[in-house]
Amino acid sequence: MVKRYLDLVSLERALAIIGEAFECRPRTARVPLAGASGRVTAAPIFARFSVPTIHISAMDGIAVRSADTRGASESRPVVLANAARVNTGNIVPPEYDAVVMIEDVWIGEGTYTVRKAVAPWQHVRPVGEDIGESEMILPSLHLIRPHELGALASYGVTEVEALAFSAGLVPTGSELVPAGTLPGPGQAVESNTLMAAAHLRTLGVEARRYAIVPDEPDLIRSAILEGVRENDLLIVSAGSSAGTRDYTASIIAELGEVLVHGVAIKPAKPVIVGKIEGKPVIGLPGYPLAALTVLREIVTPLVARYGFPVPEAGTVEAALTTTLHSDIGTDEFVLLSTGRIGGRWVAVPQSRGAGVQMSAVRANAVMTIPAAKEGVEAGETIRARLMVPRRQAEEAVLITGSHDPCLDRLADMVRPGGVEVHSTHTGSMGGLLTLKKRQCHAAPMHLLAPDGEYNISFLQKYLPGEEIVLVCVAEREQGLISREGVTLDDLAALRYANRQKGSGTRLLLDYLLKERGVDPALIRGYEREFTTHLGVALAVRSGEADCGMGVYSAAQALGLKFTPVATERYELAMHTDTLDDPRVRACVDAIDSDAFKQVLLQMGGYRVSETGARRVLP
Repeated sequence: MVKRYLDLVSLERALAIIGEAFECRPRTARVPLAGASGRVTAAPIFARFSVPTIHISAMDGIAVRSADTRGASESRPVVLANAARVNTGNIVPPEYDAVVMIEDVWIGEGTYTVRKAVAPWQHVRPVGEDIGESEMILPSLHLIRPHELGALASYGVTEVEALAFSAGLVPTGSELVPAGTLPGPGQAVESNTLMAAAHLRTLGVEARRYAIVPDEPDLIRSAILEGVRENDLLIVSAGSSAGTRDYTASIIAELGEVLVHGVAIKPAKPVIVGKIEGKPVIGLPGYPLAALTVLREIVTPLVARYGFPVPEAGTVEAALTTTLHSDIGTDEFVLLSTGRIGGRWVAVPQSRGAGVQMSAVRANAVMTIPAAKEGVEAGETIRARLMVPRRQAEEAVLITGSHDPCLDRLADMVRPGGVEVHSTHTGSMGGLLTLKKRQCHAAPMHLLAPDGEYNISFLQKYLPGEEIVLVCVAEREQGLISREGVTLDDLAALRYANRQKGSGTRLLLDYLLKERGVDPALIRGYEREFTTHLGVALAVRSGEADCGMGVYSAAQALGLKFTPVATERYELAMHTDTLDDPRVRACVDAIDSDAFKQVLLQMGGYRVSETGARRVLP
């Protein structure tokens, strides 16, 4: 029976349906030993012979009968009439039962003298000391590690019986173009199956990607049949929703059975779970982050049912920096940047847009807002599942506030030193308030006060009495970015791309408009907000806006005109004690370096005479 899209089931129920519908018995395959690392054993593996296969010497020395050394001492040395010189690994002749280290032997003309008695089997590696013939080396369902290949080879194993499980990946969509192709208007690069294949391979699954299939039912039907025939699991990317060209669910129903169409999760609500010829068929939503959610929350547990070990993600308890609202009845998964500030973890939510792949690139953790909750309040402690090793998460430096392209260059400079910068662009005021709550390591800002001074008065107002250090990143040019070259006097006749409320750039615009007596309400596009300078520049280049305010480097990067209007002081604010953190100190040292100043000069639009200079409050 076909499940309707709106007939949502919970994630828990969807996983239970999968468990009921499939026996989850994997195939097995003989795998040459050289290719067995990362595979999962399908049966126990036993040693073909003992190691060692015969008694051998563990030392360079002489093989002796231990009884002949009885009573030997410094005062009563014993001259052995019967002994044999052996090296490490040599066979110990059967008439002997011990080895004396060569350092403890006095060698004469055809004689050996010892001054210490030896116990039977001293320095002898007996037959089967390492492993005995027919002894089990590895149990079944064991993930074979690289170093275990050496042991298996030593014990006579040349190939192993391993679990075998293959997944076919069929991308659908007439708008898709292959990776490496510049997408035209309305087109998109096919990336979901590339991501899915890589994810599956980390689980030990063989992944096979098929060619892009346009939105033609007959072609999709043929691709699904071929994929089911050639694999144990089929994943169909896109076409899972209820659009006019979404055919995946109806074709699965025609060829087999749709078990679930719609799971109460966000993103990825329109996921499909189907069954064709007894095999699972998963319909991925087209949005990349929705696809990632299905891979993590549904496909991975499905693969685990076949016996493939799934690594457990580490978790940390972290304070959330921002209030998140969520729909009751839906499990929502939110990507995070987490980092340690002082002795506690802090979690900064990334963009929740299902198509924003950079959210996943920037994130190092994910949290769940349970279906029973309407959201999570800022400051609330949440459980963050790490997407990276904990050590890497502990390298994170959280920088929250005003955006500038040079922060990316700074992040690149400190990465070799084991520092991972996570920048979040909330505007200067947003960063200042985050710093106040100690939920970031540093806040970049350029807040212009009525007296013409930058940043100081705002810190004195919002963080009174607190010990703050301001590190100057640069004095930078702000100006109007446009295609043709415009001035402030032209704004009334143009479409404007604005920065978000609380950003220093917007405060600067308001300051300049006030100076000229211009009502912001008369500026077309004043309410249209972008969170980065590059966002403004992209809006101008695409024709969405005629101009917007931003830094010179953003205009230069996109080949646009730039009309300077002000030079401002762009600084990183941080609590003084934060400088004790070696990660933060590395960032500050990098800013003060000649290499960084050179980078700024190459980018253009920056003055570096004050770069690295510090101001201290109070």
